[in-house]
Amino acid sequence: MTNAVQSTSSLILLIGLLIAAAVAVRAFLDRTYVPALVGFIGLGILLRLADDRFDLLSEDGHAAFDILAELGIVALLFRVGLESDIAGLRRQLGSASLVWLGNILLSAVPGYFVMSWLLGYDQIPSLIAAVALTATSIGVSVGMWQQHDALGTPKGQLLTDVAELDDLSGLALMVMLFAIVPILHETVAGAEGNRPGANGHGSGGGIWSQLLSTGGILLAKFLGFGALCVAFARHLEKPMTRAFEGYATRSETIVFVAGIGIAIAGVSAWLGFSAAVGALFAGLAFSRDPDAVKFDTGFTGLYHLFTPFFFIGIGLSLEPAAFASALGAGAALAAVAVAGKVVGAGLPALVATGATGAALIGVSMVPRAEITMIIMERGQRLGDWAVPDDLYAAFVLVSAITCLVAPVSLEVMFRRWPAQIGRARKSEKKAE
Repeated sequence: MTNAVQSTSSLILLIGLLIAAAVAVRAFLDRTYVPALVGFIGLGILLRLADDRFDLLSEDGHAAFDILAELGIVALLFRVGLESDIAGLRRQLGSASLVWLGNILLSAVPGYFVMSWLLGYDQIPSLIAAVALTATSIGVSVGMWQQHDALGTPKGQLLTDVAELDDLSGLALMVMLFAIVPILHETVAGAEGNRPGANGHGSGGGIWSQLLSTGGILLAKFLGFGALCVAFARHLEKPMTRAFEGYATRSETIVFVAGIGIAIAGVSAWLGFSAAVGALFAGLAFSRDPDAVKFDTGFTGLYHLFTPFFFIGIGLSLEPAAFASALGAGAALAAVAVAGKVVGAGLPALVATGATGAALIGVSMVPRAEITMIIMERGQRLGDWAVPDDLYAAFVLVSAITCLVAPVSLEVMFRRWPAQIGRARKSEKKAE
């Protein structure tokens, strides 16, 4: 008899203990400036160390955690979409797109060159890292804006609009990236194996032909999927939920909506886009409904249940031995991550918000978490040629560093410049 957790009952026990631990970690870290996701990754690392030492998880156990991690991604991105304000984004699209373009370019381009020239990674890992650096985890910063009653100000609205564009572009770039990466890898492998003409992939014309063909198919599928989501949002979502609410309780309706969101995410994954893309689109579809806020309030329980498992999965998939070699790369990439957003988002924001708003928006865009790690996790699944263990560990460090730096910096800035934010701090308003 082995020490591996083979039985369903033992696996359920382990999952239950992790759920309880995640709730305790969140409750504790909510009293600090440390985002809960850092604690969840820590739980995953502890689980990985225990599994390496005691062989806790069987193949079925790892498969179960993979499914829970996917459900965590779906819950995370569904809520991001649900909280989006597409109408508000359209009103500020000019200013938001300028800030968005700056932060994308000054995150991706320096990121690629640091990866390729300074750290010596190959082309494909450098491309994946560059795309991962473009994403932002605005949820880490939004709490600070809400705490200081500033999210409803023009500066806060511009921040949320830019973050929404970041989410959309990050997932779009991810879809395109993972469509072309296998072709690039096959071309490189063919060249290294002295097979430049194999299957027509080695020649310049061959690779461009295949890239265009793959891109065309991808674009057609993406437009078709997007059109179906728009049709669902405009014509089906509201009548369907109203009809269901006629005979179901509020909690049943919330579970029903969550089920539809998971189904849309599944269709997206089946089409090759990743469940994250479908979950975001599903959330955007339901965000059109005025009652979406009610759904969001009720959805919180499901969100807190599943999202920790995505970050636990990040820690579980880490190779502990890779941390030592990842420190240098992690520090260099963290510097690029911070500078890319502070400068890339801050400079364009000067035009719309002034120096104070530009500094706040730049710092608020610094955290990298969910979409960044979704990109890295998907790259890791392809193999070491796409995301080696040390690069994955480096991005875990980037995520932890940026998610710690931003809220602490924002707290200092909000306390120092309350009058310039556009709305006084709550304590000052009460005193008046």
